[in-house]
Amino acid sequence: MVKDNYLGSDLWKIRHSAAHVMAQAVRDIFPEGAAKIAIGPPIADGFYYDFDLPRPLTPEDLEEIEGKMRKVLTEDHQFIRRELSAEEARELFRDQPYKLDLIDGLEAGGVDEYGEPLEEETVISTYTHDDFEDLCRGPHVESTQRINPKAIKLLNVAGAYWRGDERNPMLQRIYGTAWETEAELEDYLAKLEEAKRRDHRRLGKELDLYSTNPDVGSGLVLWHPNGAYVRYKAEQYCQEEHLKNGYEFVVSPHIGKAHLWETSGHLTWYEENMYSSLDIDQESYYLKPMNCPFHIMIYKNSLHSYRDLPLRWAEWGTVYRYERSGVLHGMMRVRGFTQDDAHIFCSPDQMPGEIDRVLNFCLHILRGFGMNEFHAYLATRDPDKSAGDVDRWDDATEALRETLDRAGLHYDIDEGGAAFYGPKIDLKMIDALDREWQLSTIQFDFNLPDRFDLTYIGEDGKQHRPYMIHRALLGSIERFIGVLVEHYSGAFPLWLAPTQAILIPITDRNLEYVNRVAEQMRAAGIQVKVDDSSDRMGAKIRDAEKLKIPYMLVVGDREQEAGTVAPRLRSGDQLDPMPVEDLLARMKEEIQSHAQI
Repeated sequence: MVKDNYLGSDLWKIRHSAAHVMAQAVRDIFPEGAAKIAIGPPIADGFYYDFDLPRPLTPEDLEEIEGKMRKVLTEDHQFIRRELSAEEARELFRDQPYKLDLIDGLEAGGVDEYGEPLEEETVISTYTHDDFEDLCRGPHVESTQRINPKAIKLLNVAGAYWRGDERNPMLQRIYGTAWETEAELEDYLAKLEEAKRRDHRRLGKELDLYSTNPDVGSGLVLWHPNGAYVRYKAEQYCQEEHLKNGYEFVVSPHIGKAHLWETSGHLTWYEENMYSSLDIDQESYYLKPMNCPFHIMIYKNSLHSYRDLPLRWAEWGTVYRYERSGVLHGMMRVRGFTQDDAHIFCSPDQMPGEIDRVLNFCLHILRGFGMNEFHAYLATRDPDKSAGDVDRWDDATEALRETLDRAGLHYDIDEGGAAFYGPKIDLKMIDALDREWQLSTIQFDFNLPDRFDLTYIGEDGKQHRPYMIHRALLGSIERFIGVLVEHYSGAFPLWLAPTQAILIPITDRNLEYVNRVAEQMRAAGIQVKVDDSSDRMGAKIRDAEKLKIPYMLVVGDREQEAGTVAPRLRSGDQLDPMPVEDLLARMKEEIQSHAQI
């Protein structure tokens, strides 16, 4: 999400202007109108521009484009704005089909380059620098000299559909970045390199956590034993904490009849994200994209009194959502995933306290994983994609706002970002590289209780409508584990590590003692392995370090005779030899406290 205080800032203008200079350079290496240009906006950490080109770009092309950009930036070319009529703009861009498409949208009703309605009055304008003129709203810097040629860098090329629609042509998108100073650029590039080192796709393979397979299907994760253990420990911790916090568990099917999704409104508001229907016994069924209708049907299965409320029901339910192939990304963006979902049914007077309770519970769980920095967003109603009375939306939005205020959390407003059935709080954690990751969502809902005619008997003996709170805490388990991998750079804290210790015998004669120690550690609940390979001890330690195993326990004749082990920590620190019982006590305390190492 691009922050409001960034939009229109000096850095934003620098990056917007750099995108135009890049488009000029691309045009110059594909002469005679061969380069068809689309859009080139600034984004959170840089800019991009989309092109329809006669051939794929190469790394050598990027170097040439960057060189041409630097030449232009050393010259003093003013950015000059002018306004045009639609006819004049069409004549100017007569050989540029994507610009003509944009002009049609501007003339027809004022839509921006993404096809979204413009709030302000539609004005068609261009910006010119040097000999390059582009259709653009601006703003830009005054001159190309305002852009530091030593503080720009072209990063990579990716595919992108025109207007994000896979039915449209696939374009080549060049990503770049621009900063005020060379030092800022170097810091940013260093952070990118660190992000590559932490990439969960690379580490997932190196640590043997998960895989995907085209024979299984895109966006469907196969959990390997190491990854499945991390998932198991994460879920075990969360489930135990749920029970302590007054939740009960429910389980629901993976498919449901079409009528269920019609009643919930998903087939009206969400069908494009659902898989096609299944024909079973001449009736249509759908793979579930969400768990909520099933929890509602459990509620409707019996009568409820005000004395029963609140009901807090949780499920680790696997759901299926159609994501375009171009946005699938390792474990972060998938098509089948498990949500740690919960639905709370409460009376109207209980609602503020329950939302407070849910938010505090989310923070408690995330902090248990070593996540301590958060940024909250209050997602408000989209007038074109919302169901229910506006006044009730306003009341619900205000209730969520008051919860955030009571929690003392800094938050921003995500205008129009709510689901169709109610406003929500999105809780994003800030990782070790200062990146935001969407995790917890707390969604207020008064629509589904209406749609399914949910009731409870109040103190007055009459039927009343309950409120409903949707809550995903970790969100997608797949995505959450991917976030953990990158946050920890694969070095999981001891309580989550799939292998907590590895025993390394110095010679074969130490192997019998090592195996006895391993059995003792397994009996104490420690995940331990023995490296009985023929490799040298140094190679064994290096292999264990690559696997980011927290404890490497070296055993030679001295340790065997003394009944000890010599622990070497993942950090490289060497501990004094200690009895196995002392090591187990240390490890158990570290596990129990969720220590972050």
